[in-house]
Amino acid sequence: MRIYEKNAIAGGALAAALLLSGGLGPAAALDEKAVVQQPAERSPWAVFRFAFSAYKSGKKEEAVKAYRYAAENGQVGARWKLARMYAEGDGVARNDYEAFKFFTAVAQQEVRPGSRDESYISDALVAIGRYLKTGIPGSPVKADPVAAQEYFMRAAATYRNAAAQYELGRMFLTGEGGTRNVRHAARWLQLAAEKGHAAAQATLGNLLFQSGKPVRGLALMTAALERASPADTPWIRAMHEEAFAIAAEADRRTAIALAEDYLANGLK
Repeated sequence: MRIYEKNAIAGGALAAALLLSGGLGPAAALDEKAVVQQPAERSPWAVFRFAFSAYKSGKKEEAVKAYRYAAENGQVGARWKLARMYAEGDGVARNDYEAFKFFTAVAQQEVRPGSRDESYISDALVAIGRYLKTGIPGSPVKADPVAAQEYFMRAAATYRNAAAQYELGRMFLTGEGGTRNVRHAARWLQLAAEKGHAAAQATLGNLLFQSGKPVRGLALMTAALERASPADTPWIRAMHEEAFAIAAEADRRTAIALAEDYLANGLK
C-alpha cells in the first residue's frame, strides 16, 4: 500500500468518521422553509445547490450550515467547499487543521478521471500535500515531505493537476522528500508549464537558462511574469531581472519575441 493511502496523519478513515459523526463540528439545524419545502428536495445535492446560492448572495453563515448538512450526508463538493472556507478563513475563522480533515475526507473518495467530482479530489490531494510539506503548527499534522510527494504524485499522474505537477517539479529539483533528480524535475515542470502554470514556467525557464539555453529560458520567464499571480510576481520578477541583466542583447530580443508567441499560442 502506498504512503498516501496509509498516511493522512489522523487517518483518512478517522477523518471521514469524524465528518460523518459530527466530529468536525456540530451541524446547525437548517431552516426547512429557507432550504427546502418538500422532503424529497432535502437531498445532499439539493442542499448543496442551496448552499452555493446562499454563498454567492453573501449569506455565508447560512451557506456554512447548508454545506455542513450536505457534507455530513456524503456530498463531496460540500466537503471540499468547507475545506476551502476553513483554509482561507472565508465565512468562518481560519483553521488549517479543520481544513485538512475535510480535505482528507474528500481525498478518500474513489473518483475516476473525467468524472464530475474530479476537480474536488484533485485539489484536495494538492492541499493535503502542501500541508504535509510543512506541517500544521499546534496540530497532529507534522511535516512529512515523503508523504507530501505521494499526494502530489497521485494528483499529478492520475488527474494531471498542474499545481501538483509544479510541486513535484520543485521537490525533484531540490531533493525534498527524496533524491534530487533534475531530469524528473524538468519533466514535471514542463507538463505544468504547458498548462499555463506561471510559477512552473518561471522555474523551468530559470533551469533552462542556468543549463545553457538562455533564449528559451528567458522567454519562459518573460511569459510567466506576464501572467503571474500577485503572490508569485515578486520572486518571478527578481529571477527574470537577474537573467535579463546577464543575457546577451541578441538573446534578449529573440526571447521577447518568443515569449510573445508563448503568450499567444501556448508552449510547443
